[in-house]
Amino acid sequence: MRKPILVAVALAAAVTACSSSTGSTSAQSGGKKHYTIGVSNLGLSFPFPAAISKGIKEQAATLGVRLVELDAQGKADKQSNDVQDLIAQQPDGVLMLPVDSGVAQGLADRLSAAKIPTVAVASQVGDPKQRKLKDVYPSLVALATQDEYAAGAQAGQLAAKIVPGGGKMAVVEGQAGFAEVTNRWQDFPQAAASKGGTFTVVARQPGDWVQDKAQSACQNMLASNSDIRLFYAESDDMSVGCAKAVAAASSKAKVIGIGGSKLGIDAIKSGQVADTVCFKPEDLGKLALNTLYQDLTGQKKQKAAFVTYDTPVITKDNLNDCTPQW
Repeated sequence: MRKPILVAVALAAAVTACSSSTGSTSAQSGGKKHYTIGVSNLGLSFPFPAAISKGIKEQAATLGVRLVELDAQGKADKQSNDVQDLIAQQPDGVLMLPVDSGVAQGLADRLSAAKIPTVAVASQVGDPKQRKLKDVYPSLVALATQDEYAAGAQAGQLAAKIVPGGGKMAVVEGQAGFAEVTNRWQDFPQAAASKGGTFTVVARQPGDWVQDKAQSACQNMLASNSDIRLFYAESDDMSVGCAKAVAAASSKAKVIGIGGSKLGIDAIKSGQVADTVCFKPEDLGKLALNTLYQDLTGQKKQKAAFVTYDTPVITKDNLNDCTPQW
């Protein structure tokens, strides 16, 4: 379903971890140009961006790319400082996992002004209430992410199936500032209605993408609306926390999530959560780096492109279709 260490320490640790040099310019070896890519990760302590980082590193090893990765630790101000540090090093390109979609717009502009090609990863750049997901911010080479609208629509169709006719529902939202909070709801209502499910949202509370906060949020919403029939959690980790609150309250509400995490898949197996949509963060990391690399090498030049991959719906009947990557 965004997420701070002194800049110098973070930089040193990231470079060491990636076993890469800190050279800020491309190197030439045996006639082949070697690229240095900066990575501004929103938070390596969070499972999803950590899995994206793993995919980036695996693809970097395959391509012979050097990485300089900085950890924003979920703080937009730290990400701003991290991006400025990367600009000072003049890498060949940057992968940015935005902490805050609005703040990221200014960061993308700074990188563009420094003539550093940039791919945003996993989250939209720009206000999601004013810019459509596929209307990629023009300062970017590309946005590599899930089709969040489509994933929300898939969740809506699943909701209509498990709660026929619809009824009262509550939404467990992610952390404020993340474009996904808006995008994962965007097409949910219409998709549910197209399958005969008319839902009335009686409560919304943030779970900040984590299990314990989501559990508290669902406890609060059930206390005020004991007849909620459906909880839609905007990440699997939050769906697991919410399911615990539902069980503790002896509620008959159904819970659906989004993301395909190991926690979420296990909860579907046990019957605590009804279903989810399978995201693949390691694959996304590889896709993002490959997109930037192809642009840098001229194999496939792009401008404000939308790059995505398949996200299948997962129920108890097709659990084998989702191998959790986070």
